[in-house]
Amino acid sequence: MPLRAMLVLTVVAALRSPAVAHPLAPVLLELREIGDGRVNVTWKVPLLRARGTAPAPALPATCSGLDTPTTVQEGTGVVTRWTAQCGNLVGARVGIEGLADPLAGVVRVVLGDGVATQAVLTAGAPSITVPERPRPWDICASYVRLGIGHILSGPDHLLFVLGLVLLAGTARRVLGTVTAFTLGHSITLTLAVLGVTAIPVRPVELAIALSVLALAIELARDGDARATVMRRHPWSMALVFGLLHGFGFAGALREAGLPPGDVPLALFAFNVGIEVGQIAFVAAVLVVGRLLLPLRPALPAWSRRVPVYSMGVLAAFWCFERAAAWWG
Repeated sequence: MPLRAMLVLTVVAALRSPAVAHPLAPVLLELREIGDGRVNVTWKVPLLRARGTAPAPALPATCSGLDTPTTVQEGTGVVTRWTAQCGNLVGARVGIEGLADPLAGVVRVVLGDGVATQAVLTAGAPSITVPERPRPWDICASYVRLGIGHILSGPDHLLFVLGLVLLAGTARRVLGTVTAFTLGHSITLTLAVLGVTAIPVRPVELAIALSVLALAIELARDGDARATVMRRHPWSMALVFGLLHGFGFAGALREAGLPPGDVPLALFAFNVGIEVGQIAFVAAVLVVGRLLLPLRPALPAWSRRVPVYSMGVLAAFWCFERAAAWWG
């Protein structure tokens, strides 16, 4: 339908460039007390981050370096480590400067008695006061924010969700299809984060791009293709591909880490954040579709092809890009 074509075109145009096809990993600052007021500092910045951002650690004013920092590349980021003299961290302000949406920051503070505090920072809340004991509500709120930020900064995930909405069509089928996708990625997210199963990041990213391409191909098929399994049972395809996307979501959570002693709470909150972001996106898609209804008569018949093909071209580019990064 031309209306659907306009809807896809609107969202594809909002995806700024293929270079941001991956959700941005959070910046990480960890402070670990080792005795006598000394603190081991770990600072990790992802290789891929929003253009123009220059995050920097904001340590307590009482901190002073004791040795020369060492910097190495580890996985998807650059890690710098050093030791500082900071005194007691309880009650001190710790944060990250230079954050800008959608870039998120994670601060982890481990006190000398082993009690760990972990929080997700944003441009609007770039620092925390280190408590004696972390509060469950603070952990929950931090990981909900991290989940929302992750899903909304991942164009490949959002484009796939959009494709599911277009494929399902009716409100009832949309509800069932999105629910199946949620169930699928919740299962693998939990299994991957808890270490029950693991798949390397690069093939997962490639497979996610392929899932978007497969959905675009199905959407581009003629109207007589409605007898296909994907058309008749979109929920089954959403469930299968949801299992795949869950491994992608797990990557961001592994980068951020989970607070010791509060793993179930943080995992649940992160999943809730993903669902909140996903529901907000689906709601926005439906609202935009409603607003575009008056434009339907003015759209030429060929216009329904251009946006879907744009979706396919973008997904194909991600496939080549990620395959080159994997085998390069």
